[in-house]
Amino acid sequence: MLNTEDLKLLQAKGISEETLNEQLETFKTGFPFLKIDASASVGNGITKFSPTEIDGCIAEWDKFLADGGVVEKFVPASGAASRMFKNMFEFMNGSNDTPVTDFEKKFFNEIEKFAFHDALNAVCVKNHGKSIDELKAEGKYKEIVQCMLKDNGLNYGFLPKALLQFHKTGDEVHTPLEEHLEEGAQYATDKDNNVNIHFTVSPEHKPEFVKLIDSKVPAFAEKWGVKYNVSMSEQKPSTDTVAVDMENNPYREDGKLLFRPAGHGALLENLNDIDADVVFIKNIDNVVPSSLRAETIKFKKVIGGCLVKVQKQIKTYLEMLESGKYSMDDVREMVQFLHNTLCVRYEDTKHLEDCELVLYIKNKLNRPIRVCGMVKNDGEPGGGPYIAYNNDGSRSPQILESAQFDMSKPESAELIKSGTHFNPVDLVCYIKDFKGNKFNLKNYVDKKTGLISEKSKSGTTIKALELPGLWNGSMSDWNTIFVDVPLATFNPVKTVNDLLRIQHQG
Repeated sequence: MLNTEDLKLLQAKGISEETLNEQLETFKTGFPFLKIDASASVGNGITKFSPTEIDGCIAEWDKFLADGGVVEKFVPASGAASRMFKNMFEFMNGSNDTPVTDFEKKFFNEIEKFAFHDALNAVCVKNHGKSIDELKAEGKYKEIVQCMLKDNGLNYGFLPKALLQFHKTGDEVHTPLEEHLEEGAQYATDKDNNVNIHFTVSPEHKPEFVKLIDSKVPAFAEKWGVKYNVSMSEQKPSTDTVAVDMENNPYREDGKLLFRPAGHGALLENLNDIDADVVFIKNIDNVVPSSLRAETIKFKKVIGGCLVKVQKQIKTYLEMLESGKYSMDDVREMVQFLHNTLCVRYEDTKHLEDCELVLYIKNKLNRPIRVCGMVKNDGEPGGGPYIAYNNDGSRSPQILESAQFDMSKPESAELIKSGTHFNPVDLVCYIKDFKGNKFNLKNYVDKKTGLISEKSKSGTTIKALELPGLWNGSMSDWNTIFVDVPLATFNPVKTVNDLLRIQHQG
């Protein structure tokens, strides 16, 4: 039973009682496993372009921009970097005063290679009157880590990745936010020299974002000869989900219902507010220094060009169907386009009446489009590209996580094992229909693809509900094309020591 305070909380968050009840019911029923046809590979769901085709895609992208195409970079950047420093938090709070693990030894042995070294050294001098080297010589390793993580130092245990010093090139030190600003100028500048970039941020970090953007944008604008339009948004309270105890009863803290952020799938609301033809989506930490950025820029243009080329063909087909001026040969061509280009397959099309077939084609074509770069699987944890069944019996490309597989079945493990590619979150999306109207992206979500996880709250184990992932179930009903891209375009920073990789030492 909901009390008066519960109803006030729901109203303040913008969550209806119906939505709350749906969430509570989901905890009881769980999410079904997906029916999967195959792991996607080159020739079966993944396209690998030839050098000539790569040049053609780049030319297509350049023409799209020159013709007035509106593009925006969308960068999820609200998460704190605390997980990136998990190992160093353990050292700081542990019983050992000197580095013991290989991770700890590498961190301290190569500490001068971090872009934030000089800033950290200055804090050490300020707080302890001694440099990093002097503190190391005295065995005061924990003091160094405290200066890095705590709020009387660099505060890296609290700040988001976007604001950390990642790279040093010459005398310049760049944060991921700055690298994204530069990237945008290199592949997303429109014909009027505008660069539109949107960051999702958490409210507690927003002032620091504003401060950094205000201080850096003028110099970057002058360097690249562009005008930056930088916007920010916060995850909406209406996307939070209720937590429950292990018996699926609403969990209360001090008598109040506990709501939690619902994962990156909640950002679909933010993406839905973007008013652009094309949107690039890329994680905040997948950036490299300018000296190593050439492959990234090249293949951003490649997937962008692929997207606009496919969108033009879909527009032609839908205009043809709407006008009624088409032949059955045209219809058969559209079916082949669905099959060969979009990898949407449905054996029953041959049994459909002509009018039913046309309606089927219209429905499949008139939806948002995304082109997703896929890299060779190099052992990174995370989702990958598959061919999965849809509710209507058709099959289409989907990005799936291992939690969506029924691991009690041997074939599920075999499917994961057979995967050749990995999802690096390298997407470019077309979010307007063939008439130029914005799609309501919330209409293309598979609500049955969320996740239930166990968390700890005040020493109690609770269950949390994640909405369908932004590039997983939230885009389940989009038209999807997977493109093979070089591993050099994927350089995530999951731990602080990843910054010591050569890809981040440009």
